[in-house]
Amino acid sequence: MLTLQDVRLGHADGPALPGTVTLRVAPGELLAVVGPSGCGKSTLLRTLAGLLPPRQGRVAQDGRAIAGPAADRALVFQEDALLPWRTVRANVELPLAIRGMPRAERRGCAADWLDRVGLAEHARKLPRQLSGGQRQRVQLARALAGRPRAVLMDEPFGALDAHTRAGMQDLLVDILRGTGATVVFVTHDVDEALHLGDRVALMGTGEVLDVPHPRRRDAQHEPGTAALRRRILASL
Repeated sequence: MLTLQDVRLGHADGPALPGTVTLRVAPGELLAVVGPSGCGKSTLLRTLAGLLPPRQGRVAQDGRAIAGPAADRALVFQEDALLPWRTVRANVELPLAIRGMPRAERRGCAADWLDRVGLAEHARKLPRQLSGGQRQRVQLARALAGRPRAVLMDEPFGALDAHTRAGMQDLLVDILRGTGATVVFVTHDVDEALHLGDRVALMGTGEVLDVPHPRRRDAQHEPGTAALRRRILASL
């Protein structure tokens, strides 16, 4: 469980963002976060990750204050952030190596995750030899290989074309099923938020709204989903 209580967001060397955030993300929930540019969505993720301390208020994981980064909270960015000189397999292995996992064990773990994201045959390639969608799959495998309890995703599919983006959304849903991971997913795409989220948090207004039919592609024309979409668009 991730919680923010009366938190004011902002970088230490700049002005704080207006208003405060009070939010509770339940264990195993996928919370989609939307809001206008500059409202603090990415800052929220970095604060939850422990990379930015709150300007005021309390940020906690399972009731314990978040004081810095931790291995059980993984960040996934729009830019894949892969190391260009390391092979696909070596990129997935990197956080496992940092945690001291034995070589044979981490290689087996990396191979398993590359198979799960459909890239087993690309293990020896360098990132420059992959498409944008494939690189994002590698980043997803790297983030989840360490079995984090929370995954913080900052518009991870924003740079992909519509077809690849839909495929990545479905892949994310399939991979997360059964992991129990708590996910906070920042996006500018309202339809993406409605497809992936159990709830949608509106950074502009502070509202958190239940999604009637999460993960159903055919739900966009359902009255409840259509009404929620109009409400989110109006808030933007």
